[in-house]
Amino acid sequence: MNLVERYTARFPKSRERFEVAKTLFPCGVTHDTRMMEPFPIYVSEAKWAHKKTIDGHVVIDYFVGHGSHLLGHSPSDVVWAVQQQMEKGTHPGACHELEIEWGQLVKQLVPSAEKIRFTGSGTEATLMALRLSRLHTRRPKFLKFQGHFHGWHDYVTVSADPPYDAPGVPGVPESVSANCVALTPNDLNAVEDALKKDDGIGAVILEPTGGHWGAVPIRGEFLKGLRELCTRTGRVLIFDEVITGFRVAPGGAQQFYGVTPDLTSLAKILAGGLPGGCLAGKADILAFIEPRPGKPKMKHPGTYNANPLSASAGVATLKRVLTGEPCKKANEAAVNLRNGLNAMFAANKLPWLAYGDFSMIRVLPNTSGVWPKAAGVNDGFIPHGGDVNLLDGPKNMKQVYAMRQGMLLNGVDWWGTAGMTSCEHTADDIAKTVAAMEATIGAMTAEGLG
Repeated sequence: MNLVERYTARFPKSRERFEVAKTLFPCGVTHDTRMMEPFPIYVSEAKWAHKKTIDGHVVIDYFVGHGSHLLGHSPSDVVWAVQQQMEKGTHPGACHELEIEWGQLVKQLVPSAEKIRFTGSGTEATLMALRLSRLHTRRPKFLKFQGHFHGWHDYVTVSADPPYDAPGVPGVPESVSANCVALTPNDLNAVEDALKKDDGIGAVILEPTGGHWGAVPIRGEFLKGLRELCTRTGRVLIFDEVITGFRVAPGGAQQFYGVTPDLTSLAKILAGGLPGGCLAGKADILAFIEPRPGKPKMKHPGTYNANPLSASAGVATLKRVLTGEPCKKANEAAVNLRNGLNAMFAANKLPWLAYGDFSMIRVLPNTSGVWPKAAGVNDGFIPHGGDVNLLDGPKNMKQVYAMRQGMLLNGVDWWGTAGMTSCEHTADDIAKTVAAMEATIGAMTAEGLG
């Protein structure tokens, strides 16, 4: 049997559920990245670095809650905190002490966090960042980088996905998308030229380790250059640390690289895997949320802002993050996995390589002859000279689906051609993942997809 046939035979209950889901949801899923041919898996429970499907198969998980579960699935301290709060109430419609404790932890950890406003999601946090930037600078436009994802609101969808030179975004008015200037990443000269030519640009926003969590890695020198440019030209620098916050280091990429942005959007790990986000940054910029004589005020409601359940999970999670151990362990696991994969690729002369920084791993096909030597947390080889179209361009989805089918058949849930680690991924998990990748690429190659 081929991969599709074996996959279908292994997960029959998931196939049944998907047939029902297609009658309810567009594409049968509730998040674009969960789309999969011929159907996605359905998970019944998850613990630490593993998930159990409704067909009874336990798999090593590299989705980690779309990046939310630095501590792994269902950590006992977070579960206990949420259970205790659930008995007290989920939404008092009032201020509560947990939001203060949560905010204090964010301020203690994140260098840019002079003031904080909680939101319902990371998308809401970047939306707030751009609106406050307009109020602060009185400039309508912002600059972003191709392949960088900042949520799904209208302004930031421009050039988030390939093709990056597309004239517009479906459903977004041209009058809105015209306020976004999108450039290729890692080119400081291009940024400086754009800021000089267009006085309407008031902010620069980016994922500080690279778009789509490091598909095209960004490192410290570029971040320091952006900081200097924004300071010199009076632009607001926004780090979107929805994924990198509390993951690459306890204080995020800004702590690791020693570069402090004006505003920082946070989510995912912030709320311990529950819904929640926040915007942190300079007090004088967030002051536009406050009513002040003679000053415009940005209105900001939000039914679930800092709700007690998310706050309880966030407090428990950030207390663990504060120790530094979760980041250290997750980073070490990813380093070992990247290096283990590359050693396996080289030993078998497979035309693949692994790359990435911190606790994020990507595998890339069609790269025969260049296998990186062992690398550390963020000093690894960047393929194809960092070309965004080669590293983060259109994908061969048949190949991507085959990779995921093969990995699941070998006991690993791998995010297409990428994954993230938690502090609960063990040496045994890493060894099994390398073996699963070897078997999967062998099966793909036999079907002409390697």
